Amino acid sequence: MPDTRKDIISQLQKDILLWEGFRPPTADEGGTFGLGPIEAAFPNGVFPTGNIHEFLTEDISQAAASGGFIAGLLSVLMRNGGACLWIGMAQTVFPPALKAFGVQPHRVIFINLMHEHDVLWAMEEALKCSGLAAVIGEVRAIDFKQSRRLQLAVEQSRVTGFILRDAGQLGNTACTARWRVTSLPSEPVDDLPGLGHPRWQVDLLRVRNGKPGSWVMEWANEQFITHPAIQHHETLTQAG
Repeated sequence: MPDTRKDIISQLQKDILLWEGFRPPTADEGGTFGLGPIEAAFPNGVFPTGNIHEFLTEDISQAAASGGFIAGLLSVLMRNGGACLWIGMAQTVFPPALKAFGVQPHRVIFINLMHEHDVLWAMEEALKCSGLAAVIGEVRAIDFKQSRRLQLAVEQSRVTGFILRDAGQLGNTACTARWRVTSLPSEPVDDLPGLGHPRWQVDLLRVRNGKPGSWVMEWANEQFITHPAIQHHETLTQAG
């Protein structure tokens, strides 16, 4: 009887992870996001699509780093078609720069609104559209109730959502994962600084049923690369 109970609990845990979007890729899905050890931090070793991810930003530099990292994720989310909505109160992304991450700018629809509550409303409605590959929203703050509404929207559509939010107004949310991405100096080219591939310190601060960690990642040759010299994985103090 104890073994039977243990088997039932184990199966329920697996089912819950599947319902939350942690599905192992099938042979026809073409594998993973190429995030290497970061993906291993998620349950079943799978980057959770069809969920909401929040990225903490303290300044413009960190917002730009987060945008670049998200663009790399979009190149995978959009490889089978579909469009992406990028919603905010000021367009902070230079569309042609998306090409460097394998994303065609004409497939990204930018929506600029006057008020933050309009950004959250538009994002919630967009996340209900199953034809979209992803939705990104830029806000100063979001509370648990608002994030829960977004999470409920993607549970039906399976669209992946990303929130860029002010780290100074931190609180609990229903988001599956919380990230912090910081720019790092790129590898010099011919001894000239600033000409190498984009490089970031990527901190996975919190992840549901997973293992937080920290890595140095680079975008080169249309893929993510873990920096071999300083790759590491360690448990971080959970934020929020």
